[in-house]
Amino acid sequence: MDTKRLVNWRILVCALCLILIFSGLSIRIYWIQTVDAARIMGQAQEQWDRERTLQPTRGAIKDRNGEILAFEGKAYTVNARLKGRDEKDQDVVKDPYYTANILAPILNAPVPELVKMLTKPNKVVELGRYGRKISEEQKKRILELQYPKLASGQQVEENQLPGIFLNETTRRVYPNNSFASHVIGYLDLYDEPKMGIELQLNKELAGEKGQMQYKRDGAGYQLPDGEGEYIPAKDGYDIYLTIDRQIQDYVEQALDVVDRQYKPKGMTVIVTDPQTGEVLAMGNRSQFNPNTYYNGISNYTNHAITSMFEPGSTFKIITLAAAIEEGLFNQNEMYDSGKYTIKGQVPIRDHNNGVGWGRISFLEGVQRSSNVMFAKLGYERLKLEKLRAYIKKFGMGSLTGIELPYEKEGNLINLEKPQSPRDWAATTFGQGVTVTAIQQVMAVGAIANGGELLKPHIVKEMRDPHTGAVVKRSEREVVRRVVSEATAKKTRDILETVVTGEHGTGRLYAIDGYHVAGKTGTAQKYDPNTGKIMDGHYIASFIGFAPKDNPRLLVYVVIDDPDTKEWYAYWGKMMIAPMFKSIMERSLQYLQQQPDLSRVSADSGKGNGDKPAQEQVLAVQPAASQTLPKFVGMSTTAAQLRAKQDNLTVTVLGTGTKIVEQYPAAYEQIVAGKQIILVTDRLTGAKMPDFKGKSLREVMEFASLLDIDVRATGTGFVVQQSIAPGTALNGKEKLQITLQSESQPAAPPPTPPAGEGTASSGTVPPPGAGTQTNSAEQSTGPSAGQQEGANSNQNAPPADTEANQTSTTP
Repeated sequence: MDTKRLVNWRILVCALCLILIFSGLSIRIYWIQTVDAARIMGQAQEQWDRERTLQPTRGAIKDRNGEILAFEGKAYTVNARLKGRDEKDQDVVKDPYYTANILAPILNAPVPELVKMLTKPNKVVELGRYGRKISEEQKKRILELQYPKLASGQQVEENQLPGIFLNETTRRVYPNNSFASHVIGYLDLYDEPKMGIELQLNKELAGEKGQMQYKRDGAGYQLPDGEGEYIPAKDGYDIYLTIDRQIQDYVEQALDVVDRQYKPKGMTVIVTDPQTGEVLAMGNRSQFNPNTYYNGISNYTNHAITSMFEPGSTFKIITLAAAIEEGLFNQNEMYDSGKYTIKGQVPIRDHNNGVGWGRISFLEGVQRSSNVMFAKLGYERLKLEKLRAYIKKFGMGSLTGIELPYEKEGNLINLEKPQSPRDWAATTFGQGVTVTAIQQVMAVGAIANGGELLKPHIVKEMRDPHTGAVVKRSEREVVRRVVSEATAKKTRDILETVVTGEHGTGRLYAIDGYHVAGKTGTAQKYDPNTGKIMDGHYIASFIGFAPKDNPRLLVYVVIDDPDTKEWYAYWGKMMIAPMFKSIMERSLQYLQQQPDLSRVSADSGKGNGDKPAQEQVLAVQPAASQTLPKFVGMSTTAAQLRAKQDNLTVTVLGTGTKIVEQYPAAYEQIVAGKQIILVTDRLTGAKMPDFKGKSLREVMEFASLLDIDVRATGTGFVVQQSIAPGTALNGKEKLQITLQSESQPAAPPPTPPAGEGTASSGTVPPPGAGTQTNSAEQSTGPSAGQQEGANSNQNAPPADTEANQTSTTP
């Protein structure tokens, strides 16, 4: 082939190759720009665009005075890298068995479980629930293992525990551990709310998630001029409960004492303000620590709102009030006690095995808690329709609407569908009907406050966590009027005689210096499997309020089947009365409810030197309440003038010209002489007040405004404070206060040396012991037995077994 032809051939081949190449490129470009354009653009967007979810801070739960009961704290998650990113990466777990053994005591984890996780084929593993959300202290101990200090004090730079690393996260912290745990609830490891306020108000506490979108380059760096979108997270509201930490503490202490000694199946105490319906304390046993719930919870039930039980004789308050309202109760009328027979039915007997007390007055019948008298009132006079109407009117058989989950309605089957006249007659004295503790509290609260059934509240208000502004506040909410004020007053007067009267079943519950009204009650328990009465198993209770004519507090104590061989007639003296009196008396003192001199016994001055009781106690009648005006928005001068006109004691914080906040809140009911705190729009110049003689509650109200840390010792009223009155404050101080109860006994004198002719020491009676031994009321009715601390035959045998076996199960 000659040279020219060879050259032409080569040119042709090159031309064909170029044509093929450019044709292929053209086809590929067309394909990319048309057919595959959407897929490629999607991949590019995935590389450029990044989206990050912004987590909100969960709101805190606080008591009514701002003390923190739950908050969002810092935590850490422990992870282990089992395989390196590449051949050069040596920061991996090299010895799983050594690593597991050294981490186990810190994480409170079983070694075999850690070994199992550290030998998985994964690249990175999380150490299960043991390594999830560990505390700051646990993190510190792990870091000390990774980078220990030598004897010389020099810190080792090389990681001695390779492959273990920590990621920062958050966890729910409950600083008071098991304190009010059933009310507060808890969050699990995955931030799911369980029980209590955490569950009921999860939406309000959780807040709203935010979002941040931005663009980055191929190396992962954010593009400075890239378009993006930012939606900030909205933090959850702070929830202020109606719970008062100090009163709740009195409840917890009283529950602990009985729980340690008698180990009952369950206990419940509720303390409310009957004038507002606010729950000031709610405690249960058994309880749990929400910080370590994963160790096991024996009882998730908040008995106060979920457990239904026969109330026993405390339910007689409703029957009594209904009869008085209908004009069917004459306290001087006489009747024959002992037995009451409905034709063809098993007789209803009084609690002393139907012996009774002869012919007695209706007033004495209430005082002795006579089943016969209440059957006469309910069965003969009110009759079924009116009795049922009043019981429903008092809220039985319906939800109260308290801000807690899983509330139960109770059971009125013996009123709705009675199988015999005796069934609904028994409901007049608390048999054949089941209620919850909160229903019982609100029903009796209606008698205490003058006849109005209120909706209970355990949430006081919600606040913005950043500004402190109140977003929502619970107000006093009247469900309905159940009886007239006159009826409520007469019922209160009669209930006081149950505590003070010669024949009263509640004499153990009297408190020196205070007018206490209330009612005892006991009911037999049912076997949940058979529905039959369980012999020897009881639920005992007492519900009372004080002062009688202007009640500040209502306390309900319920004890379920304590572990004791003592006859249930003595449970009041052993357990219930000491609990009730401790909680009621200490709480009244904390609220500065001064005792009434006329109610102080002559013996109360003994043991206090030569001073009589009249010099030990201030003779102050219960103060009338008044509605607090709204000071917010007023000028400081105008607010002070208005307070003076209303005879209010005011403390002004700051040197501003306008009032921006007040404590207590506007329109709350207060007693004369209560300290009112007004906050101005300029807090500089605030000075420390003189707290001597003030309650812990007043100190905490003041401290919460200036964010002062308060540490208190003792109970009662302030006797010492670490920061002198008049000291200028900047809001970073720590205040230490000492409280002492006015009724605190003096220290006993030193024991004289032997041989000085002193008398031998006697035995000190237990708290709550009295000179009178009260026995129990015992019903032989078909639904349950009743026990009251009545002045009856103490050797009375247990309830009539035969009669109980023929009972109708509620």
